[in-house]
Amino acid sequence: MKETLKKLHTTLDPIYGKHESDAIIRLIFHYLKGWSLTDMLIRQDEELSPYIKEKIEDILQRLLKHEPIQYITGEARFHGMDLKIKAGVLIPRPETDELVDLIIDENKDRDDLRVLDLCTGSGCIAIALARNLPFSKVTAVDFSPVAIEVANENSETLKTKIELVKADIFSWTPSQKYDIIVSNPPYVMDKEALTMEKNVLDYEPHEALFVRDENPLEFYSRIADIAKSSLVPGGKLYFEINPLTANSLESLLESKGFNDISVLPDTSGKSRFLSCVA
Repeated sequence: MKETLKKLHTTLDPIYGKHESDAIIRLIFHYLKGWSLTDMLIRQDEELSPYIKEKIEDILQRLLKHEPIQYITGEARFHGMDLKIKAGVLIPRPETDELVDLIIDENKDRDDLRVLDLCTGSGCIAIALARNLPFSKVTAVDFSPVAIEVANENSETLKTKIELVKADIFSWTPSQKYDIIVSNPPYVMDKEALTMEKNVLDYEPHEALFVRDENPLEFYSRIADIAKSSLVPGGKLYFEINPLTANSLESLLESKGFNDISVLPDTSGKSRFLSCVA
């Protein structure tokens, strides 16, 4: 075990950095052995079986090609949940976890909320909200068949009831009213791809990440229109946003008649979230 850990760090640290390598190695042993960090520490003198060593080597070779560990293991950790994940579905980010915390914190004392999650992907936001907002009714929408499949598997595995709708939000209109609408839509501009890591560019679905440079707010504009007609009076709209377009998005929402617009930072201090009232 000790020798294997040394080899993993020697190989991965120059590529991913010490902090990210630590996280990747913990995920490897959780996936292969079900071990926690404590288990890893107290079992350093254990002998690993040839089978486990072979699996670790296979994983290592895939990591050297920059394949995300979440796609290799088929698992992603989000808001205290183990989610299924697969190629073609965006890997949940820590920032999105913060968005969920924000929504829960502002609405935890309310029940029977009707919630709409647009561009749901793995279903991470929808499922986390359904599990944490008392007696909420959550609907999740995505146009990707793979995303709907994964979100459905996650909701079933976690025994969380959400309504899933396969639809293109640019042509879909809700048939009911909602208290909360939330979205983490594609928001990375094409020009930003030049600075992105290979594990994102080569493996994650571009349609879930990127927007055209000439119209970076197209998803936000459409979602705002849906929210304007589908939120109850005083209902709230929440977004994860690109810090580079925060000011222009705020202006767009003002022009569409939203009130109490707040742009909020993530833990790294970047403008990452926006909330407003219909």
